[in-house]
Amino acid sequence: MILLTFNIVNIEAKCKNGTDISIDERLKISIDNTKAILRILNKQDIKASFFVEVSLVEELQNLIKAISSQGHEIAFYNKNSSLQEIENAKRITQDFLEKQIRGIRQKDYKIFDQDLKIMEFNYISNIDNADILFPFKRLKRDTEIVEQDGISIVPESISPYSQLPYNDFVFQILPMKYYQNMVFETLKKDDFVLIYLNSWQFTDFSRYQFEVPFYRRLNSGKKMEDKLDALLTWINEKEMATSRMKDYIF
Repeated sequence: MILLTFNIVNIEAKCKNGTDISIDERLKISIDNTKAILRILNKQDIKASFFVEVSLVEELQNLIKAISSQGHEIAFYNKNSSLQEIENAKRITQDFLEKQIRGIRQKDYKIFDQDLKIMEFNYISNIDNADILFPFKRLKRDTEIVEQDGISIVPESISPYSQLPYNDFVFQILPMKYYQNMVFETLKKDDFVLIYLNSWQFTDFSRYQFEVPFYRRLNSGKKMEDKLDALLTWINEKEMATSRMKDYIF
């Protein structure tokens, strides 16, 4: 099973030459990038899970409604929000969607599992930092979903052969043929492959002059759209099963 997921987060990079891009414009970039992702998913008739950064929930209500109305899952991405902020965002989102938010994703700042369980989250999808050296670390980690304190813990997927994780950076830099082979070989051994990308990777950095490392500019913007489309085309051609996170876990 392929679990395709996207983190909706504003780009935080500074701008070149002392210029500035406002919070509102950064938000618009995230919205436009997410709409590009939705167009590709709709074209390929594939459903995914979208992890919306908690602090953006109120500003992105229309986008969240659009994502949900197209059959995709809405979950949360916790950057550095407090328990109260997460609880408020969950209540607001569930009210206007009339659907339960089951999942949450965390990276640097992590809330205790039991606290998330009390807020009626059903699963946690924690991820690690991804930088230029990260793919070269030899990783040994359990890749099976486990239940802990009544909540499912979903680990990052790792290729059992190359030991590369399926994070946003690896997708961006690897040639598509190599990435496809990695997915295919992993599914021979593991029950699922969890893939995640960030909305900011679809930014046109020739138009928006952010200070982004050269290796993060590679295959970004339209090239990232084409790469995602190529992956989903291949998935459909090979008749590989895909699923939203909440459906697979429950």
